[in-house]
Amino acid sequence: MAITRWDPFRDVLALQNRMNSLFQDYNRSQSEGDALTTAAFVPPVDIYEDEHKIVLKLEVPGMKEDELDIQLENNVLTVRGERKFEKEEKEENFHRIERRYGSFYRSFTIPNTVNPEGVKANYDAGVLKIELEKRAEAKPKQIKVAVSGPGLEAGKKDVKTAA
Repeated sequence: MAITRWDPFRDVLALQNRMNSLFQDYNRSQSEGDALTTAAFVPPVDIYEDEHKIVLKLEVPGMKEDELDIQLENNVLTVRGERKFEKEEKEENFHRIERRYGSFYRSFTIPNTVNPEGVKANYDAGVLKIELEKRAEAKPKQIKVAVSGPGLEAGKKDVKTAA
């Protein structure tokens, strides 16, 4: 049995070498023209809820409606799309490119209270608005409660409960 000297940084160096080769392979597979379009594009989203629906608003400016794919399956809402870099001018003429391009994928877990048949999507001024209607049994119900007792007049009191 051979005795090997323990080096605490051996695993770290091996990991660094693997990561370096991974990035080198990735850079080799990309052509020079695609280098501008590989930046991650993740559209920001706002999510809010009221008693009737859940609403998601995604910012996807510069995209067409047919470039967006929206699916609801097994309580997971998925939004996909791709914003392509338009090469109207030669790349050498650009001074700065700050807008993000490429494909994106966002998925959201939806509660069981959502009616899968009541999903609406609307795209206006670069904002994709998805409305998820709640099921009737998930909406708050108004219940009338009669209050009576010694020294109290019989009356009614409104109480809101969520089913």
